[in-house]
Amino acid sequence: MSTTADLNSTSSPSHVARSAGPFCARLRAATSGRRFRPSWPGLAVALAVAAGCIQLGHWQHAKADRKLAAQAALDVRRGDAPVTLGSAPVDADAVHARPVVVRGHFDPARQFLVDNRIHREQAGYHVVTPLVIDGGDTRVLIDRGWIPANARHDDIPQVATPTTPMTLHGTAVMPGSRFFTLGPEADGWQPVWQNLDLARFARLAGHPVQPVVVQLAPDAPAGFARDWPRPDERVERHLYYAWQWYGFAASAGLIWFALAWKRP
Repeated sequence: MSTTADLNSTSSPSHVARSAGPFCARLRAATSGRRFRPSWPGLAVALAVAAGCIQLGHWQHAKADRKLAAQAALDVRRGDAPVTLGSAPVDADAVHARPVVVRGHFDPARQFLVDNRIHREQAGYHVVTPLVIDGGDTRVLIDRGWIPANARHDDIPQVATPTTPMTLHGTAVMPGSRFFTLGPEADGWQPVWQNLDLARFARLAGHPVQPVVVQLAPDAPAGFARDWPRPDERVERHLYYAWQWYGFAASAGLIWFALAWKRP
C-alpha cells in the first residue's frame, strides 16, 4: 500500500513541477537579459546543413537496406535446387546467389591471384582459377578461397592446382564492375590482379566465359580458406552512421536557436 502511494506521489503534478523547477531556473538564467533575435541568413545556413546531413543519413540507411535485402535474397536462393553450369551462356541475374554445380578441369595457365584480401586480420590473396567446362571451350572462374601472403610482397605464393576432371559446387555471384585501383592495370596477362575483373578476364582469355564467378563451397575439393562474407556484414555500422548524420542535422538547428538569443 505504501509502495503505491510512493509511486503516486512521485508522479504527481507537484513532483513534476519540483523536478522541472531547476531546469526552468537554469533556462531563465541563460536567457536573462537576452532577446530572441534570429539571424535569417544563419537560419538558411542551418537549414542547408541540416538538409545535407539528412540526405547523408538517408544514404547510409539505404545502404543498410540494400545489404539486408541482398542477404534476404541470398538466404532464399540458397534453398533452391543447384543449377548445372554448361557450355551455354547463363543469365547472370537468374543464377546470381544460387547454388551451382559444374564439371570440368582447371586451366592453370590463366590462374591469377587477387591482391589485398584480408582473412582474420591477415593479408593475402584470393586464388581464382578458370575451369574449362566439359562439353566445350567455355570457362567459368572459380574463386577457390584465400591464401596468406609471403613476408615479401613481391614474393608471389605458388599455388598447387590439379588438372584432373572434377565436379565442383558453390555459389554463383556477379563480381563488381567498379573498382578502386592503385594504378593502371597492365594490358598483358599478370599473375596478380588488384580486383576480380570478369570483363578484363573475358577480354584476355580468348575463350567464351560464363558471366558469373563461382565461390567454391567450403566442402568442395581444391580450395583454400573459404569464409565468404555475408552481404549484411557490418550493416549496424551504416545504421550508426545514419543516426549520427541525423544527430548532426538536429545539432545544426539547436546551434542556430542558441545563437539567436542575443543581448540588446
